[in-house]
Amino acid sequence: MSARENVAANFDRPILIMYLLLMFMGWANIYSAAYDVDHASIFDQSKEYGKQAVWMGISLALGASMLLIRGEVFRDSAYTIYVVVILLLIAVLLFGKEVKGAKAWFAIGGFGIQPAEFAKFATALALSRYLSGLKALVDTRSRVISTALILLPVAFIMLQPDTGTSLVSGAFILVLYREGLSGNVLLLAILAGVLSVLSLILKESVFDLPFTDAKLTGQYLLLGAIAVCCALAWWAVRNLVVKRERKRFHTLIAMGFISSVVFISSVDYVFNNVMAKHQQDRILVMLGQMEDPQGLGYNVKQSQTAIGSGGFAGKGYLEGTLTKFKYVPMQSTDFIFCTVGEEWGFLGTSFVVVLLTALILRIIQISDRQRSRFTRIYAYCVASIFFLHLMINVGMTIGLAPVIGIPLPFFSYGGSSMISFTILLGILVRLDAERLSTLR
Repeated sequence: MSARENVAANFDRPILIMYLLLMFMGWANIYSAAYDVDHASIFDQSKEYGKQAVWMGISLALGASMLLIRGEVFRDSAYTIYVVVILLLIAVLLFGKEVKGAKAWFAIGGFGIQPAEFAKFATALALSRYLSGLKALVDTRSRVISTALILLPVAFIMLQPDTGTSLVSGAFILVLYREGLSGNVLLLAILAGVLSVLSLILKESVFDLPFTDAKLTGQYLLLGAIAVCCALAWWAVRNLVVKRERKRFHTLIAMGFISSVVFISSVDYVFNNVMAKHQQDRILVMLGQMEDPQGLGYNVKQSQTAIGSGGFAGKGYLEGTLTKFKYVPMQSTDFIFCTVGEEWGFLGTSFVVVLLTALILRIIQISDRQRSRFTRIYAYCVASIFFLHLMINVGMTIGLAPVIGIPLPFFSYGGSSMISFTILLGILVRLDAERLSTLR
């Protein structure tokens, strides 16, 4: 029997097992988070857990259909799928239902479909198709096109606005780095993040200058620190670098300083003039620049309390008092992790994190064994998306990341995210099953 005829035998069973385990664990926790004694049936369509059962059925059917489609269809249709999703993102801005100030859903009966979730696998497919046709991501043209493929759906998602979902696209920088993007770019991205945080922390700070009545803002102190770093770098290059290289290095130092000043100013402008007030406040609360325990910080405080109250082994299934009496807002969606923490304790939260981490590591393993460059890149896209979701969702429930509305894969209530994650994995499993016969 040829490798192509033996596709069914090559399905990656560990991925399928982890997928089913995560899905049903998530359903059980949604039932606990939204439990109503008057609607005790887990299939009750008036409650979130009943609706999630429908989404699970749809996801399983879609996942199974992904496994029946030849892998080359996904590769050949990558750009078409990408364009269709872009059109859906435009359509939702025109005809979508507005919920909490965001026009991001199509209303279908008592259910809602969020096209932004589908942008994840559409972008992953399109980016994989483009990058697989290159020898390496080394020239400016390929970098610009790759960036455009990532940022185009982000632009439409930001118009809804849906900051959380748009930030997921940041995961693709890891894929670009894996495919040849200079490590300097990744380092610059990290430094930009650090600089952004420092500028927001220090911009309102005011310090008295000794022996004078003058005051110095934290932002100027930050600029001064950058200047000192540049001076130290200049001293090092003067003493350690040969003379012919000094001029070029001095130019880079000057450009770096100027760029830092411009960047700090742009961060300040975007924060004050582009971001909505509630987004500004969420960031300031997370950075400790604003105390609002009964307002924007309430969700995080209640989440931390719920997780901490679970102790080592938890209070038991359906026994979480904070969960049962709805003390944590959005406890079945963005803050589902606190339900796990209260009812299953440290052991339960550790198991969930380890299981999701094992899924990500398995996806990376799948990527490394591919003969097809398209499949390898797509697998890294999937791993990066899951990694970012896990890090940000868990981080925001314990107060280490701003509350930006990113679901925990397979746990948070929501049909669109469930379908999107299922399609991501379904396509991957099918492509991987053809690894012995696919070369492109």
